[in-house]
Amino acid sequence: MKTLKDFDVKNKRVLVRCDFNIPLDEKENITDDFRIRQTIPTIEYLLKNEAKVILMSHLAGNRHLNVIWERVKKYLKTDTKEVVFLDNLRLDEREKENSDEFAKELASLGDIYINDAFGVCHRKHTSVIGIPKYLPSGAGFLLEKEIKVLSKLLKDFEHPLVAIIGGIKIESKAKVIERFLEKADYVLIGGRISEQIRNKSNKLYIPVDSKDGFDIGPKTVRIFSEIIKKARTILWAGPVGKFEIPLYEKGTKQIAEEISKNDKAFKIAGGGDTIFALTKFRLRDKFDHISTGGGAMLQFLSGEELPGLKALGYYDN
Repeated sequence: MKTLKDFDVKNKRVLVRCDFNIPLDEKENITDDFRIRQTIPTIEYLLKNEAKVILMSHLAGNRHLNVIWERVKKYLKTDTKEVVFLDNLRLDEREKENSDEFAKELASLGDIYINDAFGVCHRKHTSVIGIPKYLPSGAGFLLEKEIKVLSKLLKDFEHPLVAIIGGIKIESKAKVIERFLEKADYVLIGGRISEQIRNKSNKLYIPVDSKDGFDIGPKTVRIFSEIIKKARTILWAGPVGKFEIPLYEKGTKQIAEEISKNDKAFKIAGGGDTIFALTKFRLRDKFDHISTGGGAMLQFLSGEELPGLKALGYYDN
């Protein structure tokens, strides 16, 4: 797989797939720009090396990206005249369809394609797997870093390994949970997906008490905390409740604090909501690695191939 420094980008139009799907409040104010800041080094490198940069991303909710691009400009130290900002990719329904026609249209805008969006590498979307068919392609600095850290963990992690998986949709996580039941010593499930689990493995722990399915209760917190204390490797993807609402934040906050207290464990957290929760509770710096991907991180660590990495030739060696 090629990386950013393998290309001569001078005077080239470089299409950069970013993952700026970040949380906004009801007034369209950014509440956490962690993912933007993680991609700035790739953009600055390209500008410094006289590339013409074209940035593209998606944003949930079919919203426009104006507020996102304003924040990107604020962080760039170099001149932004050579930067073009495309609108939300998912405003075009062909993005999710992996449309060949849409891939050609996007590819025609650039000479080189750089993927710096680890968070969407598990998606078979046009901007992730379609464009590399038509342009020389490689990984940006953020994607390169994610692969490096997570690959090291895959090869060399200490037991007990505890995976904490939360969220709403079971469809996207069922297969990953099955794989982690083979690899991990404990798999702790929170969020609404816990209501849909059918597996009876003795490694699998689901809430024994919950508040309308929106938060885990004190008994579950105690059970989970005892397991977390024993861990030497901890992966966390997905809050265990609807933490954005103060009434339902307690479980996620207590689990985050318990993980933070375990100084003997290598701690990784990932995914937009998890990052937002750690930011809210001011615990982000207690983790060894914060991954910009949630589903992508879990899929990668469970040993499943990511379509976005496959498109870049990562698995060819």
